[in-house]
Amino acid sequence: MLPSASEIEQARERYQANVTREILAGRGSIRVPTGFDDCAAGLLGQSKFDALRSGREPIGGRDNDMAAVCLLRLGASITTLLSYRDEVSVKQVDSTYRVAPGNTSGFFKTGQNADILLSGFDFNNAGGPLVFNHPGGIATDGTHLFVADIFNNRVLVWNSLPTDNVPPDLVLGQQDFINNNPGTGLDQMNWPVSISMGGNRLVVADTNNYRILIWNTIPTRSGIPADLAIGGIANLEGGGEVSKSRFFWPWGVWTNGEKLVVSSTQHGGILIWNTFPTKSDQPADLLLKGGGKIGTPRHITSDGKSLIVGDHNARVEGQPSFGSFVWKTFPTADDQPFDFYLTYNTKWFRGTFTSDGKLITMDSTLRVWNTVPKDATAAPDLTLTKWSCFSPGDYEAVAVAGSRLYVSCGNGNMVVGYNATPTRPDQVPDFVIGSPDLATSTLETNFIIQNGLVASNGKSLFVGSDFDRKLYVWKNLPDQSGAHPDLVYALATGPADIALWKENLALAGIDVVYVWKELPVTGKLPDITFIRMIGSVRFGKLVGVAMDDKYFYLADASNNKVYVWNGIPSQNSEPAFVLDVEEPGKLSSDGTYLTVAQNFKHKALVYQVDTLSAAAKPVSIGGVGTFNGVPAAGTAGGHFFLVDGGFNRVHIWRNIQDALAGKPADVILGANLHRYRYEIGRNTLFAPFSFSFDGSYLWVGEVKFSTRLLRFSPLP
Repeated sequence: MLPSASEIEQARERYQANVTREILAGRGSIRVPTGFDDCAAGLLGQSKFDALRSGREPIGGRDNDMAAVCLLRLGASITTLLSYRDEVSVKQVDSTYRVAPGNTSGFFKTGQNADILLSGFDFNNAGGPLVFNHPGGIATDGTHLFVADIFNNRVLVWNSLPTDNVPPDLVLGQQDFINNNPGTGLDQMNWPVSISMGGNRLVVADTNNYRILIWNTIPTRSGIPADLAIGGIANLEGGGEVSKSRFFWPWGVWTNGEKLVVSSTQHGGILIWNTFPTKSDQPADLLLKGGGKIGTPRHITSDGKSLIVGDHNARVEGQPSFGSFVWKTFPTADDQPFDFYLTYNTKWFRGTFTSDGKLITMDSTLRVWNTVPKDATAAPDLTLTKWSCFSPGDYEAVAVAGSRLYVSCGNGNMVVGYNATPTRPDQVPDFVIGSPDLATSTLETNFIIQNGLVASNGKSLFVGSDFDRKLYVWKNLPDQSGAHPDLVYALATGPADIALWKENLALAGIDVVYVWKELPVTGKLPDITFIRMIGSVRFGKLVGVAMDDKYFYLADASNNKVYVWNGIPSQNSEPAFVLDVEEPGKLSSDGTYLTVAQNFKHKALVYQVDTLSAAAKPVSIGGVGTFNGVPAAGTAGGHFFLVDGGFNRVHIWRNIQDALAGKPADVILGANLHRYRYEIGRNTLFAPFSFSFDGSYLWVGEVKFSTRLLRFSPLP
């Protein structure tokens, strides 16, 4: 029976969209109650429900409404549904490392080197030929296999097609299989994302160097430089728009050896060379902007007859921003209109064609199309439902060599292979490269942490991760690169922020808060877990947590509030007062000052704790044009620290009063040749995200396109 308007309203009130969305998807941290699937299939239709559950279609507002109605009719308790959210387990790690002495003196200096690196092997150390860090672009000429090892700034080459976990024969972008520093020479790379092969030519999108590298013949030795480059860092200077001779942050590339197509991922353009370029910086012949609808074009798929461009932020009216533009015939004129926009899933397509004309694509799973999609209603002929690529994200790519299929799994940190094009939805890969088996992610086994949130008290180090849904604990402060943690807590919900005050540690993210009243250095589970609410405060999207002797703070981005309790609250505690803060982010308190980072407003707000009230007026530090995103900021040891994420820097004021007075920082860490340029060098930063100063050392975590945790020591 279809629900009435009043039933829908009642269901919406009881079950929020973040709950119904996870239950509809059938994955995440909320259990699916018995009877839900049958009810949802009845209200939505079986085919619609199957499409939502498999990820073939995005979950919309009506879908959430019908899911909420089903939960209401089943009498599902929100407490029971969310009971899994407080489940935490802990694993001991057999780890040994040198312990830092602490008691440092001096202060930081602009441009100084970091001294150790965690969540990795060491500076300029990839770990070896078969230790990937987010493989992305993949290509083959039928004999060789090429894989872009993105975070390691290199392309790996197998001279014969591998069918098991065998090491590559040579490497490009580096001189050997250990080094991974970036560079701008023709024999170097900085974050290469995509690869394409055609007519013995190898083309690499050298993304953070803003250029395309071209080898006119297949490389035969490691470190051999490219024959020419198109674009470069000069494109960054002076602003400007995409043109036939200028592109920005190229992510996708395709060639058949005759034509060349490149995505200008910034400034939304697709450049096409009708004949393969033969000299550096040769302008393109065509420029496509989709009539202004192309937003952040990522991957490019083509057979030379048609063209598919996957877009992350498309601007097609009434359509999701994730999707793919399709030209059924290869474009021959500037800004030739696309034929249709395909939104089959919440990701964009990246794919390849087989010799018999099949299209194989990746988004949230692998799909096989017997022909190029004909219109926006097209559906694949096969969707793999049992997929072993862990959490597909931004990097995956597909390559075909004869009947053999290779898929790079960026977040799974492996390449998987099929000996023939899959024909069954439950088909699993036949072999894996870069991992001992399909079930093992070497990111996990090597303790590579994504989106690290750092907190240190000068004795121990704690690092949370929203992506990994983990808390990593070093019982002692490590004093050597590559040191593994002593404990790993597995969390049902990943934290967006971390707070440490004396013997208390707190994590907060989405609608869950974990609190330890004794620091978790012995494997102790949280003392308190808040799920969805404290008192009458319902969580929407928790993004910040802080505490001090006086208050406990939570920032909720969906409500534009910072809630303030007197001390650590109990389940029924009401806040002492509430701060209205537009787009709040991470929080920090040293007991004297409360700092609220406003990442997308490019500034930080600083309040005095002693005079804090709902009417308190903060001091604003920064703003548009000063910083480029402020994911974290705060006071420690009388100093003020501000993470300038988009400009890849950390600003440090010796005295908080100077920061409050609007004076420039005394020290800038991560200074590099260009402030927009991401680098994993020892004295450069790659999207810094979090910080902790424990009185002896400054710890900095990087985000999304980097996995590093860095330690900086004050200098004499």
